[in-house]
Amino acid sequence: MKYQIYGEPMPVVICNVDPGESLICESGAMSWMSPNMQMDTVGGGAGKVLGRMFSGENAFQNQYTAHGGPGMIAFASSFPGSIRAVEITPEHPVICQKKAFLASTAGVELSVQFQKKLGAGFFGGEGFVMQRLSGNGIAFIEIDGSVMEYNLAPGQQMVLDTGYLAMMDASVQMDVQSVKGLKNKMLGGEGFFNTVVTGPGKITLQTMPLSGFVGAISGLLPKK
Repeated sequence: MKYQIYGEPMPVVICNVDPGESLICESGAMSWMSPNMQMDTVGGGAGKVLGRMFSGENAFQNQYTAHGGPGMIAFASSFPGSIRAVEITPEHPVICQKKAFLASTAGVELSVQFQKKLGAGFFGGEGFVMQRLSGNGIAFIEIDGSVMEYNLAPGQQMVLDTGYLAMMDASVQMDVQSVKGLKNKMLGGEGFFNTVVTGPGKITLQTMPLSGFVGAISGLLPKK
């Protein structure tokens, strides 16, 4: 497979595949394709179906395969931001925010990732349930806004505001810490908790979390 990512802030990834090659995507993610791309809806076992539902995706996925010659298929972003291609290997699974998965080659498996520490899930803003991408292949991930990447050394930490963590290596640990001081909590406008990530591993941050965008425009919408 060869691919090219075009355009921001509403990007699209266009994939050119060899005969017989398949791509997996979420329901409704396909934007346009050549006529010889054949669709098949797949689910897997009950555990996989439930896991995808818990991680914020649809229960079933669509598999597109090129028949009779090379094929082309495009997947467009659902929200202003970026698309990143991530190489997944058995030694390098990654953890993403819910609904980050856009599409992948057939060897990538999407499953649910429960945060080991309850506090990180309930108060960290990224959610108790995230997505885990494992297996072998290329995955295309949706990022809200622009992308910033950091490689954390073992034990190195970074403090993040709610919702800014888009993706991290599975080796990175996530926890929460309380904002210090009652006045800071009540008047600082940053909430009561921050997310803390600890290396080793790479973290991918996003500059416009969907939750922040919704909060910014909600006060501008007309009241009924």
